[in-house]
Amino acid sequence: MSATARFRSIHAHGFVRVGAGTPLATVGDVAANAAGVVALAKQADAEGVDLLVLPELALSSYAIDDLHLQDAQLDRVESELGAIVAASQRLRPVLLVGAALRRNGRLYNTAVVVSRGHILGVVPKSYLPNYREYYEKRWFAPGHGLTGLDMTLCGQPVPFGPDLIFAAADLAGFIFHVEICEDYWAPLPPSTAGAMAGALILCNLSASNIIIGKARERALLAQSQSMRAIAAYCYSASGPGESTTDLAWDGQAMIHEAGVMLAESGRFGMDPELIAADVDIGRLRLERMRMGTFNDCAAANGHPETRFRTIGFKHEPHGADVGLRRPVARFPFVPADPRELDADCYEGFNIQVEGLVKRFQSTGGKAMVIGISGGLDSTHALIVAAKACDRLGLPRSTIRGYTLPGFATGEETKANAWALMRALGVTAEEIDIRPAARQMLTDMGHPFAGGEPVYDVTFENVQAGLRTDYLFRLANHHGGFVVGTGDLSELALGWCTYGVGDHMSHYGVNAGVPKTLIQYLIRWCVTTDQFDAETDRVLTAILGTEISPELVPADATGAIQSTESKIGPYELNDFFLHHVARLGLKPSKVAFLAWHAWKDTEGGLWPAGFPAELRNSYDLATIRRWLESFLFRFFTISQYKRSAVPNAPKVSGAGALSPRGDWRAPSDGNAKVWLDELAAALDGVEG
Repeated sequence: MSATARFRSIHAHGFVRVGAGTPLATVGDVAANAAGVVALAKQADAEGVDLLVLPELALSSYAIDDLHLQDAQLDRVESELGAIVAASQRLRPVLLVGAALRRNGRLYNTAVVVSRGHILGVVPKSYLPNYREYYEKRWFAPGHGLTGLDMTLCGQPVPFGPDLIFAAADLAGFIFHVEICEDYWAPLPPSTAGAMAGALILCNLSASNIIIGKARERALLAQSQSMRAIAAYCYSASGPGESTTDLAWDGQAMIHEAGVMLAESGRFGMDPELIAADVDIGRLRLERMRMGTFNDCAAANGHPETRFRTIGFKHEPHGADVGLRRPVARFPFVPADPRELDADCYEGFNIQVEGLVKRFQSTGGKAMVIGISGGLDSTHALIVAAKACDRLGLPRSTIRGYTLPGFATGEETKANAWALMRALGVTAEEIDIRPAARQMLTDMGHPFAGGEPVYDVTFENVQAGLRTDYLFRLANHHGGFVVGTGDLSELALGWCTYGVGDHMSHYGVNAGVPKTLIQYLIRWCVTTDQFDAETDRVLTAILGTEISPELVPADATGAIQSTESKIGPYELNDFFLHHVARLGLKPSKVAFLAWHAWKDTEGGLWPAGFPAELRNSYDLATIRRWLESFLFRFFTISQYKRSAVPNAPKVSGAGALSPRGDWRAPSDGNAKVWLDELAAALDGVEG
């Protein structure tokens, strides 16, 4: 297999394609039901599905009442099951088929696990509903407690019981557990123990007649179980064709992962339906490792893995390029759904305001001191401070805003800084740092002091450091403290001057907020009328300016210093930050996900209101270039700055980088392991 083919395969990156199928049901026509199962299995095979979940009692039909107890019906179920097993020899997906089966004088409502011509096991339903419209105990025996047993089915001896999990020997992490309908309505679903025993994919074969509001209840249960168990949850319910003597059916199917819906079916359709999604089993495994509570719960429950039988099987994963079937957010810190985005911005902004309010109250200070550049970060810190004053009942003149122009300060950004301070009604002043900077450069013997155009890191940091020196001394002078402006993205990249500049403050309101989210927080303030019309006008103008530190004068063509041309696009860096620091994914997998997210501007969802002219795409070579830069900056040259950051509120669930919060790492580490892994995976890859 070529390097390109290997890189493009979902199986190379820890994904399993899970499908949920809803065949057309009948009122007990077993042959027709079996044909529907095989047809969906063939479709799933063509679509690269690894695991296909079908409805409860899909072979016999669910709503046939006492016909379940007829031998002719049960004989036909077993014979048609044998035909499905035979057909599976030529199909890749593992099939979970619902069937009523006889064992030891009892009838069980079961899920039969079929793979490549073999029955891997039979899982009986643990909890049988026998209330309201349900009478399952009239026909079936419960499976709860039947451990360590087997049965003979289709001429094969097979494991039987609710104590089974299934694990592929040749696809790491492809481990699944099976429960049936009512099982996940129980206070303690069997899948909870299955997850603690090691299953990463939880499957539910359901019949589940539909009544008003029940679809929401099913979705809530599937979502919450996937989140609580740190697992994928695949659910398939019976659709049209079942008996409507007293009930009706909608064919709801869903796939969730760690609380997030990956795919859902239509409902009340008249045709068979198959949904599929690529489940990130690698991410789930990492999340369980990270969350000690999951493992503590397993220990508190007597280590369920000691009570389960793991049924191994050879899956023979295809390893082909089948695309990627899952939503990949271009902006992991910015939801695409407008309602979620509004809610996140409301919470994020108010977390920052609340943090600053408490800190100001605790200091007993008289002023908040902020350096205002006219850029995104200082703008956002200022409006957070303004809202904090409003909440405290203090005049906004409590805020002392300073614009501190240096050798490369643009007229547009300085004008925006002044306009914003005036619009907000803060105490505004300007201190030209150039005389002090020139004196320092002269004292140092720097070439710039002698007239040479040398704009090195010393030249830049003299200006950055002086600004911070002034702000701290001004805070002393006015009985206040310095409000930090540096953001999470800058901390990740080390794009801040140690001890001074954006690195240091008395309280860093932005340190938990990435650059891509700051833009939306500012937009949210405008669209929700947090301030007046003039403030909104200035905020909108600031959103349209290029991101620049404004420390180096424009070049001969008039081009200003560009942050993103130096360190890479923030939209890519924030993508890398989330997947590396929060999720712990391998760089090759981060590159794979970034390629799928960013290769085409027409694919996928953009956050609400994202300007069309700013919608970028990136090829794999560009993604690799900036990912290598990110890895070097993050792991090799920036940690010592993060080890000494001021206090700041954690804002996003995607993480923070404070050593007192989410991230602890050695300051003298290096990026070799991550860069080597990326090179090994991408060398020779085209595209």
